[in-house]
Amino acid sequence: MAMQKSLEFEGCRDEQLVRMSQAGRRDAFSELTRRNYSLSLKLAISILRDREEAEDEVQNAYWKAFQHIDQFHIDAKFSTWMTRIVVNQCLMRLRKVRRAKFLYLDDVQAGEERRTPELQDMERSPESLLGSKELATVLKREIRRIPPLLRTVFMLRDVQQLPMPEVAGQLGISVAAAKSRLLRARAELRGRLQKHCGRMGAATLTGVT
Repeated sequence: MAMQKSLEFEGCRDEQLVRMSQAGRRDAFSELTRRNYSLSLKLAISILRDREEAEDEVQNAYWKAFQHIDQFHIDAKFSTWMTRIVVNQCLMRLRKVRRAKFLYLDDVQAGEERRTPELQDMERSPESLLGSKELATVLKREIRRIPPLLRTVFMLRDVQQLPMPEVAGQLGISVAAAKSRLLRARAELRGRLQKHCGRMGAATLTGVT
């Protein structure tokens, strides 16, 4: 998906573009999409393991973000908001296609904000809200239980979204070794989350619908 850079927005911060988008500037939101699309697609591919499906869900995520841009809290970070929406879209697709139940990442940008902004949903029941909190707790607990050797590379790459060469440099290992650890870390976390499948039912998919 090729997106052309607009010289008009050169030097604008994401927060400024969000304000313009909330004021009805579609071109400002297009620039936000251009800036964040690549990372969103990489994240979606890592979850769905299929580029076409990932592209579909990233486009769906940005369409939902555009529809609900007025609900975005300007004191938060746009990329964090988008990450949550993208992850949620991918996990909903997994559930529909594979009838699997996973958890969404409630705090994917750990260390950047303490609170992840949510899209308002007036139809969410008290049970659903309780389930969302329980899921976030389970996810954070299971990440902490990943062996430190694997958890570090997972946090650097999938949470902080650092490039693999930088991850490898921080760990003092080769890029190939870093990739190997990352695959093991993802498999470890996936296995841990699957142990909770069924026990939490439909509450595993909350947030953006």
